[in-house]
Amino acid sequence: MKKFFKNFYLLLIFLFLYAPIVVLMIFSFNDSKSRRLWNGFTTRWYVELFQDADILHSLYVTLLVAVIAAAIATFLGTIAAIGIHNMGRRAKAAYLTVNNIPMSSSDTIMGVTFMLLFAAIGLDKGYLTLILAHVTFCTPYVVLNVMPKLRQLDKNAYEAALDLGATPHQALHKVILPEIMPGIVTGAIMAFTMSIDDFVVSYFTAGTTSQPLSVVIYSMTRHRMTPKINAISTILFLIVLALLIVINMRQSRDEKRPAGKERCSREKTYAFPAAVRRDVRRAALRLRQCLLGRGAQRIQLG
Repeated sequence: MKKFFKNFYLLLIFLFLYAPIVVLMIFSFNDSKSRRLWNGFTTRWYVELFQDADILHSLYVTLLVAVIAAAIATFLGTIAAIGIHNMGRRAKAAYLTVNNIPMSSSDTIMGVTFMLLFAAIGLDKGYLTLILAHVTFCTPYVVLNVMPKLRQLDKNAYEAALDLGATPHQALHKVILPEIMPGIVTGAIMAFTMSIDDFVVSYFTAGTTSQPLSVVIYSMTRHRMTPKINAISTILFLIVLALLIVINMRQSRDEKRPAGKERCSREKTYAFPAAVRRDVRRAALRLRQCLLGRGAQRIQLG
């Protein structure tokens, strides 16, 4: 009986959360502007949606900003995660606390802060301010996704690569990055999703010609609503849902990966290119010749 009430309570929660979204998606195919009466199935609202120049421009702005912000945030977040991982315990805790501030702060506070900051330095609102703001709140998510992979990494892998003759750049590129790549990809997808889904920060930092889709939808709701809003909301929901499914599948696959496959992947990761192995053999040969030459000199002196 107790299990029944738990499942029933969970069902009510999911209905409360997703029933409005289901209704919105259904009425995006309604052959009428009514949001209460069903008059037949149609796809004309989707056709009109992709014929609307303002919506297409805002979609372009949204995707452009999301791709650029996710790329920059992934690069900065990966470097920051590697640096934080190599710090001491106290410094690591302090930097992780600072990293969590943008995620725990209110979106309204962050949006107003960015707006005041850009106004103080004389930076007009536009693509640059929008990208800077998105990079700021997307980077912490990348850091949090890369840090667990760095903790799973063998502490001696980097030094072993250097001992085998690899340069620091080669050790980072051939050993460290392949091991933490699942966390980097997950962080990039998360940053892209957060950038697409943002409204409050974009509302305070976007210019008149760089308004993303969420801001345009909000401005449309202030006037008479049309089913085109239902259509674009349905598309956005499905895109975000697909990205979240990919993130969860990647995390589940990493957690269920057998130890044997992990060891095999590490062996493949630590396989250096032929150029590195050739440099190692040359260094060993020069060292051997040097030792043999010193031995011959000692015999002659003796």
